[in-house]
Parts: sequence; structure tokens; C-alpha cells
Amino acid sequence: MTNLIVAFPKEDSARSIKKLLMQNGHHVDAVCTTGAQALQSANELGGGIVVCGYRFVDMMYTELYEYLPPGFEMLLVASPSNCAGRDVKNLVCLATPLKCNELLQTVEMMEYTQMRRRKKQKSKPTERSGEEQELIAKAKALLMERNDLSEAEAHHYLQKRSMDNGTGLTETAQMILSLLS
Repeated sequence: MTNLIVAFPKEDSARSIKKLLMQNGHHVDAVCTTGAQALQSANELGGGIVVCGYRFVDMMYTELYEYLPPGFEMLLVASPSNCAGRDVKNLVCLATPLKCNELLQTVEMMEYTQMRRRKKQKSKPTERSGEEQELIAKAKALLMERNDLSEAEAHHYLQKRSMDNGTGLTETAQMILSLLS
């Protein structure tokens, strides 16, 4: 579930949007009336979406966007002229008057995008240290020498054994080195 922060200078506006989001199955983590409150809430959460207005008592939306921690996106709700004149990239903007369906669909689209981004980052292969790379290279060299394999075949063999045993590539390389050395 994506963290949602609703931040508008008028508390009535913020509460109305919170109510609308919650009635449609979204969980709102915080309702804020200043940029500082929104930043404080964002820093306590690990990422999410800030649904906010154009101007706060203490800052503009551009400053809020600039200071948001990584993992946060912003949905700006502003007048059509302010939406057209914005100079911030990677910012979603909805023009007022706000339509309920547009707000809900946009929040759902942003949640889906964040979920896909998190999933993609989790599936990224981990970087190996120089020591681990050296260990794998030694195991491949030993397999190439002993079994007359090419480098690609030795690597494939390591990968296959690693998957079959449910161990990491480095651990499999260690096992091969200890068994064949």
C-alpha cells in the first residue's frame, strides 16, 4: 500500500480530499496545512505520494517537491494557469475544478507506477564485491581447465548448480573451489 499525504493550506480542502480518498479505499497517512508539516510526515514514511496545493503559508509547491525525500512523488492540484506554467519535471498536475474520478484514477495510476518501480528495484541483481567476483572467476577458471569448458559454459554450469542447490553464485563458486582444489 502506498503512503499518501494530503497537504493543502486550507484544512477544509485537505479533509475533503482525505475523505474522498478514504471512501474509495485509499489510506491517508497524514493531513497537513503547511509545507513543513508535509515534509516532516514524508521523512517519517518510506515513500509515497503527496497530494498538494500550489502555495502554502511557508513555501511553494516547488520547494516542497525539491525537499521531498527519495521515493515520493507529487500530485499537484492547482488552477489551470498554474498547472500550465509549472516548471517542475516528473510532477503530475490536476487542474481545478477537481473531478472526483480524475483524482482517484490519477492516484491509482501513481500508486501502480510506484509499485512497479519498487518491484523492478527489488529484482535488480545485487552488485558483487571484487572479492566475490574474483572467487567466481577462479571457480570458472578451474572448471575451464579441468573440464575443457569455455568461459560461457563454465559460467552456465555455475549458474545451473547455484539454482539447483538454492545457493548464491558466490557460495557455489566456493563449494566448487573447495571440492576441486
